[in-house]
Amino acid sequence: MHIAVLSDTHLRPGKSLPGFVWEHLNQVDMILHAGDLTNMGLLEDLSSLAPVRAVSGNCDGWDVALPDRDIIECEGVNIGLIHGHVGKGKNTPDRAYYAFVDSKVDIIVFGHSHTPFLEWRNGLLLFNPGSPTDKRREQYFSFGLITIEQGQIQAKHVYF
Repeated sequence: MHIAVLSDTHLRPGKSLPGFVWEHLNQVDMILHAGDLTNMGLLEDLSSLAPVRAVSGNCDGWDVALPDRDIIECEGVNIGLIHGHVGKGKNTPDRAYYAFVDSKVDIIVFGHSHTPFLEWRNGLLLFNPGSPTDKRREQYFSFGLITIEQGQIQAKHVYF
């Protein structure tokens, strides 16, 4: 299973993801969005390509009922999905980790910081894809790809 991971797109109405991102999204089985979409139209566009699961971020104020966190099962692997802006912890990876510490998850996908992050912690993969549209202090825009095959997990960032 090939999963695209997005976060912090912060798209205004009438704006879209870069073409480079759309090219990669055409090759996935599922899309995860870790919050701060800011535009409901993006969820509709993404849903035309693959099943989408998304959570709300601190900038998602529109009247759409997205959960604050979610657990998605893919090929026998449980993925915790959260934005990461609230909760226990001194930084975004810690807040994401503690949000699922008592849950049976194998991967925790989060956003909020716009900073790409990949770390294994106590047997869990912590993964932040960065942002494909708002890189802030990062050198590159980015998103993530996760592959799950026979229980094996591979994750990487795609920089552009």
